[in-house]
Amino acid sequence: MVNAPAIAIALAMIVSASAQPPPHPWQWEEFPPIPDPEGFAAPFAGVSGGALLLAGGANIPGEKWIDGFVKVWHDRVFVLAPESREWQVAGQLPSPLAYGVSITVDDSLLCLGGSDSETHHTTCFRLRWDGTALKTEPLPDLPRACANACGALVGRTVYLAGGLEHPDATQALHAFWALDLDATPLAWKELEPWPAAERMLAVAGSHAGSFYLFSGAKLSAGPDGKAVRNYLSDAWRFAPGQGWAKLPALPRPAVAAASPAPVIDGTLAIFSGDDGTKVNFTPVRNHPGFPTDVLLYDPGAGFWRHRPETSAFSRATVPSVIWNGQVIFPNGEVRPRVRTPTVVGLVQLRPPAQP
Repeated sequence: MVNAPAIAIALAMIVSASAQPPPHPWQWEEFPPIPDPEGFAAPFAGVSGGALLLAGGANIPGEKWIDGFVKVWHDRVFVLAPESREWQVAGQLPSPLAYGVSITVDDSLLCLGGSDSETHHTTCFRLRWDGTALKTEPLPDLPRACANACGALVGRTVYLAGGLEHPDATQALHAFWALDLDATPLAWKELEPWPAAERMLAVAGSHAGSFYLFSGAKLSAGPDGKAVRNYLSDAWRFAPGQGWAKLPALPRPAVAAASPAPVIDGTLAIFSGDDGTKVNFTPVRNHPGFPTDVLLYDPGAGFWRHRPETSAFSRATVPSVIWNGQVIFPNGEVRPRVRTPTVVGLVQLRPPAQP
């Protein structure tokens, strides 16, 4: 005879054991906005002298909705001191620049590659803020001109992956470069790239001595000769001395999501980004924005978790910065052609107060 109550109890136990607990709430804090009415896409951002730095970036200050809209690149460097409620202009970049890679290390912000209104660059340099003055120090040039790449710091080595060599390129770079910050002399090394499609606007990550590469867009030439994006959802891990390993694919593409992916509760977190589902949305001025969920990759367990967010955090082409124990997202693109001057952070990552 079948014991129905016993079966029901067993099923309830299985469901209870396999159910994931609801995620603890994340609290977001809004910081003083950048003193620019438009805000910036793809600025450089990092920490130096205890302050948050935002440098360069691009926006569309005029008419956004015509086919011939004009994008403008900027060179101002803004600084926000701890506990300050106002950004100050600290200086200027050597030239207008955006869409490069930002790395915070050695109490400085590394600005790697990027583009201006005419071309892509090999230039790399370091920004230091001492509380009163901004200093710029040169670094070795990249092996090739590069913008729209991603990068992360693993130990004392900077890794940079993918990108575009030229503004009108119809193929992304299949390039993987490393800069050992302790080497003498400093020099970029070309490493074996990931064994998959070339890409731009991917998301980098760093965890437990390995470099991670998530998503991105592969390019090809369309009928009119212009680049067409193929949105990718594959994921890879590079371990020095061991090479590349394929990981489970992302639940969705996350092109130009916040990079590098911050580590939160032991997982690599991918915030927002473009999943490619609304590429041809018309009219573009009514575009609803990018996905607001968060994808969490657990390196130990080797699987993804999906976290719906209620903050409506829609962002693309935005750097992530760890500052005072929080993950900071300065500016970025909230929907096609629209930037934001807002600066937000995750409050719960702040270190607990000392007794």
